Amino acid sequence: MASPTTPAPPGPQKDHGRAGRNLPAAIASAVVLLGAIAASLAVWKTAFMAIVAAAVVVAVWELRKGMLAKDIDLPEQPLMVGGVVMVVVAYFWGAPALVTATAVTALVIMLWLLRRGIEGYVKNATASVFTLVYVPFLGSFVALMLAEGGATGFERFDEGVKGIITFILVTIASDIGGYVAGVLFGKHPMAPVISPKKSWEGFAGSLVFCVAAGVALVVYLLDGDWWVGVALGLIAVVMATLGDLCESVIKRDLGIKDMSHVIPGHGGLMDRLDSLLATIAPIWLLLHYLVF
Repeated sequence: MASPTTPAPPGPQKDHGRAGRNLPAAIASAVVLLGAIAASLAVWKTAFMAIVAAAVVVAVWELRKGMLAKDIDLPEQPLMVGGVVMVVVAYFWGAPALVTATAVTALVIMLWLLRRGIEGYVKNATASVFTLVYVPFLGSFVALMLAEGGATGFERFDEGVKGIITFILVTIASDIGGYVAGVLFGKHPMAPVISPKKSWEGFAGSLVFCVAAGVALVVYLLDGDWWVGVALGLIAVVMATLGDLCESVIKRDLGIKDMSHVIPGHGGLMDRLDSLLATIAPIWLLLHYLVF
């Protein structure tokens, strides 16, 4: 029997099977998140920018927390403030303003780190610029997508709202298709060292779901050509898979399982944003020139 001063050994971790997650909690969390997104888009689409800005702040906090495991200390204040500014200027003033805001934020971060002295400067500055591009810069393409149809004086259900719905649903289709096919048929690991539960069968399921969702959304929601939907699905499945693998590599290198535990059943916010961040830029580019 353990003494009063000796903590009891931790209980065994609950095994969630081949899914690798607490499915009821994951579904409940996803419903809440999607409900908040849908409400903001339905009431006043600009309000969705508050959700994007909040996601950037939380994601930066998670990355800083994770990188501290390798003695990398990100300057979260300029990253968070600069990230929010990047999202706002991208929405109201477009891609040129986003590029400028990104460059200025990078310079501010490098100047900010000078206050800490020489030791670790290159390591922290490199990780900071990586974080700047990975989270706020890629996340700002959500703002560019939403701004299609106008940042002000827009219709309730304009091209920007339709683009966001398309981007989110086609990325979710990749996750669902991979999950279902992986659980039911997964036998051949895609990258066993990086992500043991990801299989080629799961990738095939993602491919089928993504292409089907892409065609349906482009044709019936965006009034575009079917072949654009096929291209959308192919881009989404490749980029979503790469995004998931890249985030898995980051976590393995840092020696952590989840970025945090802010979302029940999912882990950290970055564990859900990995695919979305990877798909948004090419999807925006495709829709901007071939549909809108």
